[in-house]
Amino acid sequence: MLSFDRRSILLGLIALPACGFEPVHGTRGSAQGLYGQITFEAPNDANSFNLRKQLEDRLGRNDAGLFTMAVSLDLRTESLSITSEQSINRRNVIGSARYQIRRSDTGEVLDQGKVSNFTGYSSSGSTVATASARDDGFERLTTTLADQLISRLYATAGSWQ
Repeated sequence: MLSFDRRSILLGLIALPACGFEPVHGTRGSAQGLYGQITFEAPNDANSFNLRKQLEDRLGRNDAGLFTMAVSLDLRTESLSITSEQSINRRNVIGSARYQIRRSDTGEVLDQGKVSNFTGYSSSGSTVATASARDDGFERLTTTLADQLISRLYATAGSWQ
């Protein structure tokens, strides 16, 4: 049986700052001052709109921020499961989001990258149920991509902010 005593835990907590650990939302964290400082480019479809909404919910909305973020989505579906009757009953939604952070006043590119993920949905129900499941799958994927983008911004903001 594994047994931890309080001294081990306290020594571990004391050692955390020595390893360079610093909370992103702390007083000197890389995410400090990021909220409300990014202007997001206008979406061009429903999935881009949902991604922007998720980003604004987490980072605040500002139409004149210090930074501008452009995101381009690449989303597609793929058949995952086909029955013996040749009907598809499971699909994957695969997607990636390329992003670029620019300084709003000069247009200088500060950071760029790409995040990718996937989700799935069932297409074995009625046409309406399948359409609803598909829409939900795309919404879940754009939410996941937004979460990944936020994590990436928090991790890199110290180098470009």
